[in-house]
Amino acid sequence: MIDINHLQALTTQVRRDILRMVHKVNSGHPGGSLGCAEFIVCLFNVIMERNDSFDMNGSKEDLFFLSNGHISPVFYSVLARSNYFDVSELSTFRLIDSRLQGHPTTHEGLPGVRIASGSLGQGLSVALGAAHSKKLNNDNKLIYSLHGDGELQEGQNWEAIMYASAKKIDNIVATIDVNGQQIDGSTSSVVDMGNIKLKFEAFGWIVCEINNGNDVQSIIDGMNDAKSKTGNNKPVCVLLNTVMGNGVDFMMHTHEWHGKAPNDEQLEIALNQNPETLGDY
Repeated sequence: MIDINHLQALTTQVRRDILRMVHKVNSGHPGGSLGCAEFIVCLFNVIMERNDSFDMNGSKEDLFFLSNGHISPVFYSVLARSNYFDVSELSTFRLIDSRLQGHPTTHEGLPGVRIASGSLGQGLSVALGAAHSKKLNNDNKLIYSLHGDGELQEGQNWEAIMYASAKKIDNIVATIDVNGQQIDGSTSSVVDMGNIKLKFEAFGWIVCEINNGNDVQSIIDGMNDAKSKTGNNKPVCVLLNTVMGNGVDFMMHTHEWHGKAPNDEQLEIALNQNPETLGDY
């Protein structure tokens, strides 16, 4: 039985984690992290079939690859709140010698992190490699990945998108965070991507869409629908329509909080909009 109220409470706590992490070091990317909070919470707590303990082989379990690694605050928070490591370690975000760097890396051995994802556009290629590996090993579990819509401006994505359909890689669900914002402005003003759905379909993908990517039930329903479409000789893409900065009114619908931390006063306002639910670190 899925407890929607718990998932919503967890999402609120994750937002608090994100805000406090980037505020402490006056550095990080709160906008996209806040916008993807519901999605990552649902992915790790409902959608994915995970093993009890983490290992890099990831056999006989679903795997997740974060391509837009700058939204590491939401990733770290959900990993900690999913018992990959102690929640108290969130307080070390972006500090020297911390395992929780600004972009996820692998050499620190942080549980849950499978690739270093700082340079945008590379995550889908790695995810497809993992999907290939599962097929070769007769492992029927799935690969999930997350990408920004602005990230699709990187050309390597389209080589991977073309490759996936050509090789009939049908055990992957690649989700695009469609918030229409990137660091320099709206995606339409920087490099307009046009109709992303038609582009993926033209490249031979099955495309699903979640109209409200900040609603827990919509995410669960949409991802289960996408999951049901795997195994049909085509890769699956989910267009997740989110609001950048969701949950903090002065951060929403603008690129200005893509990579800017709140000051003391702004942090207090934002935390008051997201009351503590499960305990701060």
